[in-house]
Amino acid sequence: MRKRYLFFDIDGTLLAGGYENSYIPLSTKEALCRLRDQGHFLAIATGRSHAMAKETMHALGFENMVSDGGHGITVENRLLGIKPLRKEEVLPLLRECDEQKLPWSLQLDDSDTRVAPDERFPDAIHDDYMKTVVTPDLRPEETENIYKVYVACQSPQEQALASLSSLPWCRYQKDCLFVEPACKGEGIKAIMDYFHADYRDVVVFGDSKNDLSMFLDEWTKVAMGNASPELKAKADYITSDVDKDGIYHACAALGLF
Repeated sequence: MRKRYLFFDIDGTLLAGGYENSYIPLSTKEALCRLRDQGHFLAIATGRSHAMAKETMHALGFENMVSDGGHGITVENRLLGIKPLRKEEVLPLLRECDEQKLPWSLQLDDSDTRVAPDERFPDAIHDDYMKTVVTPDLRPEETENIYKVYVACQSPQEQALASLSSLPWCRYQKDCLFVEPACKGEGIKAIMDYFHADYRDVVVFGDSKNDLSMFLDEWTKVAMGNASPELKAKADYITSDVDKDGIYHACAALGLF
């Protein structure tokens, strides 16, 4: 069988049940086993940072991953590197946040910890997604790398931040927006180039808007039944929902096993 390179988003694609009650359907586990038996290359493609995704990667039996929204590359359990955000684009945003009195924090390394210049950010954000460490002498312009930015605000407060127009950002929570890379396709191409493989052998699986960056014309695109309308519009194949054997049905329909 022709070897294919398969890249899966996590939440809503591999995992059902939502963030708080996530689980991998039995049919998805069976599909992944059959795909491995056929000799296909399997990888995760996620917006999560490498540090926040590697436990899930291992738990699901993967060794390869595009993380950090396309900026992080892991091959055979070895992190090849993570590209930071462009600081010249981030610093104007932080200045605007200060002017608008919007608390912010930064992820400066590959960890589960973000840093904030004062207590306003942890006081405004009520989640356990990451640890927040207050660093009063934090000077963003002097940091080596900035991987993600978190701004404590509720919609439509972000409309006052003109710098966001040149940055990739999204909102997963009502009281915080995330500035993070949104170029999963670039990360997939980096892995394919690493193996000198043909882009036409790529198959991607996704469900949400942040997966649009990997729904490229160069390869096969599968949208879950629970996917956003925007993603379905770009898909080559639309399968059933994640909790209705979507992964298994798609792989069988595409002749992958």
